[in-house]
Formats: sequence, structure tokens, C-alpha cells
Amino acid sequence: MKNKTVTKYISGMAFETEVNDHKIILDNSPDDLGPTPKPLLLSALAACSGLDIVPILNKMKVEFSELTIDVEGELTEDYPKIYHTIKIIYHIHLNPDDLEKMERAVKLSLEKYCGVYAMLVKAADISYVIDLV
Repeated sequence: MKNKTVTKYISGMAFETEVNDHKIILDNSPDDLGPTPKPLLLSALAACSGLDIVPILNKMKVEFSELTIDVEGELTEDYPKIYHTIKIIYHIHLNPDDLEKMERAVKLSLEKYCGVYAMLVKAADISYVIDLV
């Protein structure tokens, strides 16, 4: 499977990228027309893992709501600045009796299915916590 994006310069420090017919503006200027590229990696990690966890929990017949995934990354001081630590926080409302199943779903996502995690874990120390809300 091959993926392709097209990114065009707009002006200043802004670019527009097209991903599967969806357009995103990235900007690194005071105009703040969009996010900068590195935080989008953190969003991609959250979405990748979430897209695994939801069907796993559904297959396990775990009822849940309010799934929010926060991702915090800390950049190195030296160039090229890369994330050296990343923390994923899964906020989820579910029955506390299903916490072990949520833990299993997260581990399956991170250890088996999530390609974004598989790429980022080669460069950063990634940890996670599950917060029952």
C-alpha cells in the first residue's frame, strides 16, 4: 500500500498539504494559520491508537464513552529537534471492572497494530496511562 501527500507553499512560513482529498494548513509564523508539523505527529499517534482501540473494545463488548487521547511530547534541545519522550494519556469512561480489557486493548494497539507508534518508538521513549473518567 502506498500513501501520497501533496504539499504546496502558500506564503511566509505556511504550507497547504493535501492528504486523501483533505487539506491542512501548516504554519510556523505569527500568522498561526495552522499547526506546525511535529505536533501533528502526536495527533497521528493518538488517532492511530484510537482507531485500533475502539474496534478492539467493541469486539470485547466493552461499553465506553468519552474517549479522549492526550499526547505530550518533549523535544530535544539540539537540532534536529525530535521528540525524545512521549506520553499518551487515555481518558475513558467505562466500568472499572473493564479496566483490564482497556489495558489489553491499549497494549494490542501499541505493540501490534499502530504503525505510527511503531515508527515513533524507534526515536522516543513512549509511555502511557489510562485515566478512568
